[in-house]
Amino acid sequence: MRGPTMPPLSGAPDDETLRRILRGIKTVAVVGVSANPVRPSYFVARYLGLKGMRVIPVNPGLAGQTLFGEEVRATVADCPPEVDTIDVFRRSDHVPPIVEEAVAHLPNLRTVWLQIGVESEAARALCAERGLDFVQNRCPKIEFQRLFGELRMGGFNTGVISSRL
Repeated sequence: MRGPTMPPLSGAPDDETLRRILRGIKTVAVVGVSANPVRPSYFVARYLGLKGMRVIPVNPGLAGQTLFGEEVRATVADCPPEVDTIDVFRRSDHVPPIVEEAVAHLPNLRTVWLQIGVESEAARALCAERGLDFVQNRCPKIEFQRLFGELRMGGFNTGVISSRL
């Protein structure tokens, strides 16, 4: 178990930084989203939408369909310019070109988020060069629930102290 003196997990900013990132997301492109409601990419995207974020689904196999009230885009380059975050559900070896495309085509990009099990040092370096927030091997749904008290309702000890019941 990690304590206050243990280093963060790979690619994990501290909790205050994660809170700032999560509070700041307005429009998120979910890359690799599925139309299958039992797939993690679907329920994470749906959750983010329920939290008030505009969700832009990205999946070339579903392009032109509608998910979460938005047209599914084939690539990150097809996303509207107001996308400020990309959440990537793709294999680690696919990440660098996705991040390069996002940096080139999304003028308001502030955060690159790689899902649990997805890591890329090349993407981390590119984000560092551009001054972008970068999170890897984490899930925004889980982090949101952990940091804003929702996991507590399920009986989890999140380590976050709050006066809300």
